[in-house]
Amino acid sequence: MGKRKRGHQELAGTGRVTKTRKEQNVVPQPKQQKQHAKEPNTTTENEDDQGAANVERAWNENAVTIQIITGSYERVLHGFTASIPQDLLITGPDRQAEHAPAESNSKINFSDTFLFNAHGSAIRCLALSPHASNRNGHIMLATGSTDERINIHAISLRPVTLSAKAQLPTLHNNTITENRHNKLIGTLLQHSSSISSLYFPTRAKLITAAEDSTISIVRGRDWVPLETIKVPIPTPQGRPSGDTAGPGEVPSGINDFAVHPSMKLMLSVGKGEKCMRLWNLVTGKKAGVLTFSREVLTSVGEGRFGTGEGRKVIWDAEGDEFVVAFERGAIVYGIDCKPKYSILPTPRTKVHQIQYLRIPPDSNILAVSTEDGRIMFYNTSTPSPKLNTSQFTIAREEENPIPCALIAQLGGPAAGITGRVKDFEILPIPRNPRAYLITAGSSDGSVRLWLISGTNTHTHTDTQAGSDGAANDYAIAQVGQLLATHATNSRITCLKALVMTGEPEDADSVPQASVQAPRNGDKQPEDSSAEDGEGEEEWSGFD
Repeated sequence: MGKRKRGHQELAGTGRVTKTRKEQNVVPQPKQQKQHAKEPNTTTENEDDQGAANVERAWNENAVTIQIITGSYERVLHGFTASIPQDLLITGPDRQAEHAPAESNSKINFSDTFLFNAHGSAIRCLALSPHASNRNGHIMLATGSTDERINIHAISLRPVTLSAKAQLPTLHNNTITENRHNKLIGTLLQHSSSISSLYFPTRAKLITAAEDSTISIVRGRDWVPLETIKVPIPTPQGRPSGDTAGPGEVPSGINDFAVHPSMKLMLSVGKGEKCMRLWNLVTGKKAGVLTFSREVLTSVGEGRFGTGEGRKVIWDAEGDEFVVAFERGAIVYGIDCKPKYSILPTPRTKVHQIQYLRIPPDSNILAVSTEDGRIMFYNTSTPSPKLNTSQFTIAREEENPIPCALIAQLGGPAAGITGRVKDFEILPIPRNPRAYLITAGSSDGSVRLWLISGTNTHTHTDTQAGSDGAANDYAIAQVGQLLATHATNSRITCLKALVMTGEPEDADSVPQASVQAPRNGDKQPEDSSAEDGEGEEEWSGFD
């Protein structure tokens, strides 16, 4: 018998919702649903712990493989691996003097994994998701560009060994180990201007910001925007009365944002406004605005004709303080949003990137990269030794920021490095809690690997505390050792690095099943963790 055809009245009736097999088999149980809503948080914590354990296991191998990813003005997305032997990661008195930088450069093996034009214009920012519980799984990479697009890639955590077959020689004499598991997942088009910042708070959420004055929260299961936060466009300053500016002539947009470790608060700084904004991520609404005072702007070198806008913002690991970076300096704020310390490198130079370096058990060290090729380390809980007692008392009474103590530096003219450090990544070494591997990318296309020890940093802190200070910061003590330098031949704008935790794969092996771009309703690769809120249609925070 033929199937009965529906009439027009039936087709125009109430909307029909298509349910999956899993939804059809679920029996409604209100008490169990309420209890089940709390379970993903525990699952997320367990998966995060498993991911950290996989990273620690990778550091204990004979050779640690680091995946480094760079973006450039030339639209090139370049990924390469660095295989570092364990004997080069020894710090302190156990390190042999025979490991000179020139010899170390020959022991670390660099190999290109991918190199292509990922966007139609310059790449501005990158973001990596947290490590998966599956050590042989994938990690998500988001790339943002001035072409208004955000590309999502799946990066394999399995390093590829060199092929035993003879390879054709290359112009740069670099080895190539293409990873067949790296795939493009898709492209996000929710913004209408250049992408300025990207961040993965969890594996299931991606936060994006652009110069169209919007911050978008995207669900990682199907890459659907859950919520869009619209930031007010600042009023034009310094323009004659009655002036009508054309589109794009008034500075507006998001420069950077930072999510509190509790996943409930977010700070943002934008163009054309001398303030920062606090957002409630539970409701997606504005929570407050903090204007930068004249004393604060003066302490970081923002003069009368300066923009006074924040360029970068970052929280510390505990969420007790945050730092706002300006063009030539930075301000350390407490949890009460009161300025505590100021950072102003000398000689005067521009600030490009800031990162926290956690040295247990007591202090937070802030790493600042500059225009003249230095990475400077400041103790955000100690005032500068150049400040006398009377100056310290007056500054505290007037609630003005106090100069922060500079304890050490990395690179710069003293080490023969003059190219600006656009971005850098700090990777802690689990088996040595006070040792770190720093990957720094310069505008001249060089990527440098540095090994530093927290013990040496504290030693320089005690030494500098009793000195009278120098005329400039070039005379400050140098820390760390340059392990290797790799030339990318591109003007680097952003950089990310991660530890490859998977089992090595032979380049001559048979290709395995690759990752396909997920469609609506499909699941991601099998290593993707199930996060809270994946089945929701509206934003309700990270809890």
